[in-house]
Amino acid sequence: VQLQASGGGLVQAGGSLRLSCAASGFTFNTYAMGWFRQAPGKEREFVAGISWSGPFTYYANSVKGRFTISRDNAKNTVCLQMNSLKPEDTAVYYCAGKTGKVVTTQILYDYWGQGTQVTVSS
Repeated sequence: VQLQASGGGLVQAGGSLRLSCAASGFTFNTYAMGWFRQAPGKEREFVAGISWSGPFTYYANSVKGRFTISRDNAKNTVCLQMNSLKPEDTAVYYCAGKTGKVVTTQILYDYWGQGTQVTVSS
């Protein structure tokens, strides 16, 4: 099983980034997928999630209206479009997968990627 996150980088406040996560080694189209993030000195937190078939999405209040999660089951990828970025969005972003419904509890996720760094300068 592998989840390979990419797309992180350095961006100015107000800018945009698009994160991608390529999955392999499991039946991707039967897994709910989520993005989490961990800022320095803070606990890892839920950012966004998407159901296995795509129509259901869920966002943390802090990113609602700015971030959009999507998936392409034909390509085994899940993406996170991040707009209007703020310095407080600076963190390492992780993609994760689980069977069943989207949840915000990270311990319930079965598979994790290695993370990609997002840095937003003010």
